[in-house]
Amino acid sequence: MELPERPGAAFYHERPRKARWYNLRVSPGVPPPEWEAFIARNPQAHLLQTAAWGELKARFGWSVERVCVGNTGAQILFRSLPLGLTLAYIPRGPIGDWLSPLLPKLDAACKAHRAFVLKVEPDDTSHGRLAEMLAAGGFRPSPHTVQPRRTLIVDLQGDEDQILARMHQKTRYNIRLALRKEVRVRPWEDLQTFHGLMRQTAARDDFAAHSAEYYAAAYALFKPREMVELFVAELDGEPLAALMVFAHGRRAWYLYGASTDRERNRMPTYLLQWQAMRWAKSRGCDQYDLWGVPDVDLDVLESEFERRRRGLWGVYRFKRGFGGELSRSSGAWDRVYLRPEYAVYRLLSQIMLHSAEQGLGG
Repeated sequence: MELPERPGAAFYHERPRKARWYNLRVSPGVPPPEWEAFIARNPQAHLLQTAAWGELKARFGWSVERVCVGNTGAQILFRSLPLGLTLAYIPRGPIGDWLSPLLPKLDAACKAHRAFVLKVEPDDTSHGRLAEMLAAGGFRPSPHTVQPRRTLIVDLQGDEDQILARMHQKTRYNIRLALRKEVRVRPWEDLQTFHGLMRQTAARDDFAAHSAEYYAAAYALFKPREMVELFVAELDGEPLAALMVFAHGRRAWYLYGASTDRERNRMPTYLLQWQAMRWAKSRGCDQYDLWGVPDVDLDVLESEFERRRRGLWGVYRFKRGFGGELSRSSGAWDRVYLRPEYAVYRLLSQIMLHSAEQGLGG
């Protein structure tokens, strides 16, 4: 299922901008074809640094600029916030050994957009080493992360029997049970019904779903590049669950998923995930990112998940059975350009974080 709304996410609530094409919001810099070529030379780059992701965000309130120096680069998203603030954000980037060669271009782009801060969320799990480098480069730990910091990554190496063997016994059983109970999974193109399922799931599990236009745009942008598939789990033609899985390079990401309350005893969501993993493996992926679990250590996750249901705790109970390895990113780091404006931003972030923690407690 899709992630619950994260603390502070109201800053980034995305509304479709009618009668405005995405390329009107992509600033001069590295043109999309050159950026696509750069990404092709860097297949380890994260999905959120691809041109298609930038084009998606440009349709929903963000402005996009891409910069490169040699084999380093970044796709920067700019967003107007309340009180006249503009935030610059690099999701799961920059790419390459970037800090020294790329930082002047990042600063120049942020200055041109009058950003009060540059937020980076590196696609990196080295923690201490990167933290030292970022601190030396003028960054500070951010009070507000956008992407989930901790996730489970399923190893897709080996044959299907080996992948299944790494899963929990109960998960393997549920996958086979769904098959015995005549659940069928197939590619799907019904984005409108998918959105309806997302709305049902959001209401049931207390998270914010995107608009129908958002899911349709994501599919339309990534499908021609063969980077997305929408799967539905059905019983006698009736949708029970669906998910949208993305792939780039050797990695795949489960970003959006939904289910109904019908026929849950047939375990459709387990078979759905397994078919998405098989699709990812058929594309050459050797990692499947389940995209978001509570940001606590493994011993706490394992001791608490049976009694906690709110927020990401509910999805951890489901995701843990697929045998993924717990991974934690280096988090968000801020480079401040305008201190008074940043102070306001920090205050708002802390208020919203406190409010979210009060709502998600237990």
